[in-house]
Amino acid sequence: MIRKLSSGEYRLYSRKKNPKTGKRRNLGTFKSRAAAEKHERAVQYFKRH
Repeated sequence: MIRKLSSGEYRLYSRKKNPKTGKRRNLGTFKSRAAAEKHERAVQYFKRH
């Protein structure tokens, strides 16, 4: 899940909320949306291998 920050950067959040905090886990902050999408694919791959 990618959100745009007020600073103009993009942050990748986990899809599920962290049960301990009730918030989504930050999986990285990126300058461009394309970079965030690329990392999101890498995370999905990593989760299954």
